[in-house]
Amino acid sequence: MDTPKVFESEYRFCLILWEQEPVRSRELVALCEERLGWKPTTTYTVIKRLSERGVLRNEGSVVTSLVSKEEVQAAEIDQLVEKTFEGSLPAFVAAFTKHQRLSAGELDEVQAMIDRYRKGGTG
Repeated sequence: MDTPKVFESEYRFCLILWEQEPVRSRELVALCEERLGWKPTTTYTVIKRLSERGVLRNEGSVVTSLVSKEEVQAAEIDQLVEKTFEGSLPAFVAAFTKHQRLSAGELDEVQAMIDRYRKGGTG
């Protein structure tokens, strides 16, 4: 199953949800008003929209996610690599590292991920 698309403002909403879940919709409305400056109607609209797309569930006024932060992030990266770099992960990494300085610790972490992947593990 493909991860449903989560747009930027929805992602900021989801960050709050993932941090608080399970959470009552009333409490989520208050958090979104405080952190995002949203009106209650905006939050309820986003809850409804994300529920319809299978991102979250709202049962008995308790909201829980159906997809994880990691799944949404992975889907975004996949889409970016496909759209911008014609599906080439090496081209993405080359462009990223050309404009980003990686610390020795970050390079070690990336190398450890590559080593795990080569041994049949996951990132």
